[in-house]
Amino acid sequence: MSELFDAVDALLASRATLPPPAERKRLRAAHGLTIDEVAGALKVRRATVSGWEAGKTEPRPPERDAYARLLDKLAELYPVTPAPAAETAPALDAPVPATFTAVPAPAQGQPLPTEPASDGGEVSAPLEPQVPASDLARPPASATKSTSTSRRPGAKKAAPAGTPVGEGDPRFENGPLAVVDADADGQVVAYCVGGLVLDVPAKSLASLVEWTLAEAKLGQPKLSGPGRAADPLLVLTQAALERYGLPTELSAQERDAGRIPEAHKVIKHLARAEWKLTKRGFGPWARIYRPATGSERACVQLCIPSWNALDTRFWGEAAQLPPAELARVLGVYASRVMTPRGSTAVTGLELMTALHPPTHAVRDEETGTLRQADTKTPGSLGTDPVDCAPCEAPDGHPVLNALDLPRFHVRGPAEKLFEEAYDWARPMTDAECTLRHLVGIDVNMAFAAGANGLNVGLGEPTRVTNPAFDPKLPGSWLVDLSHVDLSRVKAGKEWVDLDGSLLPSPFTPKGDHPEGPAWYATPTVAYAQELGYDVTPTEAYVRYDNGRYLDGWYQRLRDAYLATMADLGVTADLPPEDFLTAMDGYKDHDPELGIVITAIKATVKGGLGKLRERPRGEGWRPGERWRALERPTWRPDIRAAVISRTRINLHRKIVKHAAFTSQYPIAVLSDCVVYAADGPSPLDFLPYRDGKPLPGGFKLGINPGLVKHEGTQTVLWGEGVREQFDAPQLNFARFIKDGTVTDADNGE
Repeated sequence: MSELFDAVDALLASRATLPPPAERKRLRAAHGLTIDEVAGALKVRRATVSGWEAGKTEPRPPERDAYARLLDKLAELYPVTPAPAAETAPALDAPVPATFTAVPAPAQGQPLPTEPASDGGEVSAPLEPQVPASDLARPPASATKSTSTSRRPGAKKAAPAGTPVGEGDPRFENGPLAVVDADADGQVVAYCVGGLVLDVPAKSLASLVEWTLAEAKLGQPKLSGPGRAADPLLVLTQAALERYGLPTELSAQERDAGRIPEAHKVIKHLARAEWKLTKRGFGPWARIYRPATGSERACVQLCIPSWNALDTRFWGEAAQLPPAELARVLGVYASRVMTPRGSTAVTGLELMTALHPPTHAVRDEETGTLRQADTKTPGSLGTDPVDCAPCEAPDGHPVLNALDLPRFHVRGPAEKLFEEAYDWARPMTDAECTLRHLVGIDVNMAFAAGANGLNVGLGEPTRVTNPAFDPKLPGSWLVDLSHVDLSRVKAGKEWVDLDGSLLPSPFTPKGDHPEGPAWYATPTVAYAQELGYDVTPTEAYVRYDNGRYLDGWYQRLRDAYLATMADLGVTADLPPEDFLTAMDGYKDHDPELGIVITAIKATVKGGLGKLRERPRGEGWRPGERWRALERPTWRPDIRAAVISRTRINLHRKIVKHAAFTSQYPIAVLSDCVVYAADGPSPLDFLPYRDGKPLPGGFKLGINPGLVKHEGTQTVLWGEGVREQFDAPQLNFARFIKDGTVTDADNGE
């Protein structure tokens, strides 16, 4: 009898009424199920479940029985709730009305350069949370002329909640980028942000570029008013490279050249299809374009991980991720920072340009058409490169030719600006040797915090002699600060006595006391005044055209960092003890977002480093110009000002801490400071009272400028490694994280 009942149940189930496709998707999403999980439970392919939810196919027995049972149970748990009021937000599965579009389409008619910059300059979307396109109902296939189809298997993990996809612009509804892969049968698919998978009909690289621009709907809206939308980014896996006739890895010669030969058959095919490459050629970050006509721009960027486009120093193991997971990592980065334009360093620099485009469009009064303005956009660096002052120039810069220096002359502090990060250490005192631990603390996003609110030069330097120092005027100043005595300084409005021998000098990267006149950036000279001492410059190169150029850059990167750390469980409102606990192994909670955090930090440091990019081979000789000098963003003075302010910010906290606790740092490296303490935690020496930190001192927290625990070792370990390498001033901050010291680390 039970067999008869089972047969009847199966017969009924074969005709079971299923909810509409959109409701099937809603029920699955409401329970937090992925398409992969449903497909695994029903023992079908991911594409099959995606087709059921899209309404393209209907389940058949015996899967229909199980699928109907699943949906019935989910409907009991998550019944449909009718909207009670007209102002209620539309359901996520409903089409988005025009009034819900958060970001307007970029203005048309803006003139664009005929060739994209070789190392790029794109913009990305605002940070305001949007409804992810992956949660929006897509139009049926019959409503579009596209020959591609979309599927929803793909990602093991979708992008985090709030990750923008399309940003409300229908041109970019599939997100900023796609990871292009091919299966064993040669079928090519594009994995997009949010788990979307597109079928790619392109049979060649040229047709892939055409398809991307015509049908893929990839890209990002502009980041600032005068800017332009980001070009779509395609990430090619090794399988896709093989499918399109490209090498899966570069030869040694190609790695040295940074590109494949121009005679390669794929490049020739692109040329026949009237596509061009930038001057950097077809390398790990290739740009394929056609010269712009009016406001129409046709450009696609390629990222090739197997050619080392995603350097492991900055992207960890991202290049080894499956396509869907790689799309997630790059998609989160793109939505919160910008679509990658190259290395993290290149992207950091291009983010500055995207936020302050050098030009803008104006309407010609005679013709009524839009043209490029004759003047630069206010607050930008403009379109023309600016030569630095001689003191700001690195060795070999052509501006030094006029000084007629001896061939092997080494410039000293009175001839060259030395604004670099700290690398200082001292021997431990007898009292410190009686303590048990060495505890390192690290400033979060230190150089980003140093850029926040900083007034920097936007134009050419002007030389002045015997100037009155102005702390608000960006520039480089020749001044003698050797009279500043760290044993007695002002902390606020009061003078305090310190042991100056235990403090690094704030005026030199090595912490040595200055011995005479030297060149300093404005923040360094201003700090000497703050400590209570007079300054009398004898010469300066100042920039009267100035502004807070990096504020938007800092805010964008700060928000990206904080949002990603919050996804990893570390928020800005945690008490000190909870913060230290949350930071312990935080990347293990989601290794993919851990990769994003590393990339964001590298974007800060790399972007600032690019402001003083040195020659990169190409047959350069000292005294000749090199390629980077032709960029308006080659600005060593801005880099020097940020580093100066970052170093001064750290020294100010060190002085405040010493004045209150009589504790002095043993080592400082860049943004890491090491103290001796009785316990292994930063709370064993940071002066918290009732959960509140010392005003103006070190404070635990995730915000840029606050500190986190870098690592702890024993005092015995410290004395042991110094004795082992016969280096009384070995910098512990370099090794405090894991305690590993090698001969190479010690410079031997």
